[in-house]
Amino acid sequence: MTPPADPAAMPAPPPPRGRPEALFPLFADAVKLPGIGPRLQKLLEKLTGPKVVDLLWHLPTGLIDRRNRPHIIDAQPGVIATMEVVIGPHRAPPRGSRAPYRVPCTDETGEIILTFFHAREDYLRRTLPEGETRVISGEVEVYGGQVQMTHPDHVLTLDEAAALPPYEPVYPLTAGLSGKVLAKAIKAALERVPELPEWMDAAWARQQNFPPWHQAVARVHEPTDLTGIEPRDPARSRLAYDEMLANQLALALVRARMKRSRGRPLAGDGRLRRKVEEALPFDLTRGQRIAIAEIEADLKEPYRMLRLLQGDVGSGKTMVALMAMLVAVEAGAQAALMAPTEILARQHAQTLAPLCEAAGIRMAVLTGRDKGKAREAIVAAAEAGEIDILVGTHALFQGSVAFKDLAVAVVDEQHRFGVRERMELSSKGVAGTDVLVMTATPIPRTLQLTAYGDMDVSRLTEKPAGRKPIATRALPLERMGEVTAGLGRAIAGGRQVYWVCPLVEESDVLDVAAAEDRYAGLKATLGARVGLVHGRMKGPEREEVMSAFQAGDIDVLVATTVIEVGVDVPNASIMVIEHAERFGLAQLHQLRGRVGRGTADSSCLLLYKTPLGDMAKKRIATLRDTEDGFVIAEEDLILRGAGEVLGTRQSGLPQFRLASLEAHADLIAAARDDVELILNRDPELESERGQALRTLLYLFERDEAIRYLRAG
Repeated sequence: MTPPADPAAMPAPPPPRGRPEALFPLFADAVKLPGIGPRLQKLLEKLTGPKVVDLLWHLPTGLIDRRNRPHIIDAQPGVIATMEVVIGPHRAPPRGSRAPYRVPCTDETGEIILTFFHAREDYLRRTLPEGETRVISGEVEVYGGQVQMTHPDHVLTLDEAAALPPYEPVYPLTAGLSGKVLAKAIKAALERVPELPEWMDAAWARQQNFPPWHQAVARVHEPTDLTGIEPRDPARSRLAYDEMLANQLALALVRARMKRSRGRPLAGDGRLRRKVEEALPFDLTRGQRIAIAEIEADLKEPYRMLRLLQGDVGSGKTMVALMAMLVAVEAGAQAALMAPTEILARQHAQTLAPLCEAAGIRMAVLTGRDKGKAREAIVAAAEAGEIDILVGTHALFQGSVAFKDLAVAVVDEQHRFGVRERMELSSKGVAGTDVLVMTATPIPRTLQLTAYGDMDVSRLTEKPAGRKPIATRALPLERMGEVTAGLGRAIAGGRQVYWVCPLVEESDVLDVAAAEDRYAGLKATLGARVGLVHGRMKGPEREEVMSAFQAGDIDVLVATTVIEVGVDVPNASIMVIEHAERFGLAQLHQLRGRVGRGTADSSCLLLYKTPLGDMAKKRIATLRDTEDGFVIAEEDLILRGAGEVLGTRQSGLPQFRLASLEAHADLIAAARDDVELILNRDPELESERGQALRTLLYLFERDEAIRYLRAG
């Protein structure tokens, strides 16, 4: 690997140029668009986002066909029809009556009644003046033998009707915001779309049949036929490619910045690593040794490491991380390991403590629970260099935490953190910290490119010796009585059990209610030694239950998916997942990985509601057929889509508005290749295309990446 140029020799960058003026109208507040105003601002913000540009990225999910223009006599019930009619005398209901307001209309073939509930008479008389011709459009119904239309979608003059498109886009909505209001705001947003310089390679655009950017934005909101809402429509594909290109370019700039950030060569003498390896009750796997060698090679380089360590549940990532941290300690520096939860941080510390003790390494734990003098003592010791390895949670990010010489930072369960957090952690080091991030969620290649394109990757594909296969069975919920009876026998034989409750409509409150119901039921059936953990419990309360389960004082732990990641209880050998059909494959695999960690034979029972849909059948069959997390992750991406593979509640995955990792997987790889060519030719984006690409980064709000260009 050729080291990059020394940043110290580079000229100081001029001040950043900031967002191009052409984009100002798109980044104005959407509240200023017609029909929005302060009353609807919050609803719009929740649905699309606060800026005009957010409305452009809010794509239609369906189309209403307005081309059917029958006479009244030919109108079919249940079908959308657009008709030219003459307005008859209004039939207003008596005051205080709940009866609907009716307006009869005619053409030369018959009569149709327009029906309105909770109507305002003055508004209807203005909109539907008696004796005048109007064009109405909406769903035709027959009620009591009479053709009618309830609350027409459109009532237009002949001039206005000329502009009615043959296909009308249908947008996702939120309660309180009507389709008409949203469509009007989007139309106004489209009028503000500027002409922008072309950032796409011309030959590639021609080959893909991509329209220019300005046209593509208009076309996705004004489709001329039903293919216009398909993900592979040329206009949609063009915008998806733009979004992926911005994503890949931003990640490549972060990576380039890391690569030219001054680091320092770290090469310990191996004495501590040898002591730890001698203290291990097992041999390192071949995969672990390869990963350790890759990390050691990175650490020897004079610039910063940024590496992702992917390993399936139980593949031994913590040992690899410890070996990486020991290189820093052997070189006289410090290391830190950060986990997303207090339970995980303390569990890592528990795993590492005996090995650190055997090698004479000073280790400490710092989480949000540590307060007052105890916390002050740990912070002071870290700053004085009296701690070699500090394990903790987000608390390690806080300004009050300083290190004497932080050389290696390990971030566990990286998919819960974004790019910004790992940059923050690495900035704690004085001379540039090397960063290793780990995940137990096997990541398909397409996701790897979008979420971790700024990193080198090591994979652990084997499980350490002694790990037993897990027998996986699927049973209908109707057999729950048999399952609980079987659990009673297993508990009597000294076994411990996880019982995971279903996801309920992505709602924490409902998830907790489901878990509490199951907890009460199992407690009544199996006796008092049943515990409950869920995400709404306070940290210390949850930890108390987890500790009791780890100590064997609880036989059955009822939980929401809060136990998905990292919890290690070797004696727990049975996993029951209720309503398994509601979970994704990768999530089921993660949950299953909580068992099979001890000496007992382990099993995973998937309880499902009948009848099973095709997708759920495929998921359960895949889980029964393999324990390979990487195979499972690829299958999950195909079955469920990218937003679900790492879980919708995680924050590290980039949220694509236009691109679909399933529909546009080939475009991600193309964008990656394109970025490589661009930065080889024009690393500072100073050419004409480079300037246009800067605009693209601002358009997709990847402003952070622009700061990493030396030219500002």
